[in-house]
Amino acid sequence: MEGRPLDESELVAKARRGDVRAYEELVRLYSQVAFRLAYLVTGSAPDAEEAAQDGFFKAYRALGRFREGAPFRPWLLQIVANESRNRRRSAGRRLHLQARVEVAERLGDAALSPEAEALAAEERRALLHALGQLGEADRLVISCRYFLDLSGEETAAALGCAEGTVKSRLSRALERLRERMVAHA
Repeated sequence: MEGRPLDESELVAKARRGDVRAYEELVRLYSQVAFRLAYLVTGSAPDAEEAAQDGFFKAYRALGRFREGAPFRPWLLQIVANESRNRRRSAGRRLHLQARVEVAERLGDAALSPEAEALAAEERRALLHALGQLGEADRLVISCRYFLDLSGEETAAALGCAEGTVKSRLSRALERLRERMVAHA
């Protein structure tokens, strides 16, 4: 069908053949999630932007090694995560996560009261504080699954481990997060 948008695998195939516009479309599709992941790792918007850009550049140069038929997004996010970790390590910074957590589900379209907004903001701060106290591996697995909304399979690919490992790491990380939240309360 003429004029239909290309799917990810078609874009990757064209980019592997040197079609720069196809790769630009992949960058457009995944730039937000790449930046968000990089920000979760670095805790700095400028560092996250550079890490995401470097990740896209390295992914482009590595397209020849990309396994045909594999999902592109987790592969790209693994590269971005590695770039982000390298950037943070080289700068000697600890991660200070400042991601935003969505407000709890609202009933209907009704806006939250000022009191409820204040309570939700305090709960977000407490959650982010507790999350910031966890180790890097715990923060990454929680961030990939819940902040980036990646599937278990995508999280495994992005972190370079088996899906079963993601499940066990996530379970342990959530337990440690619960303990920190209880201690903070």
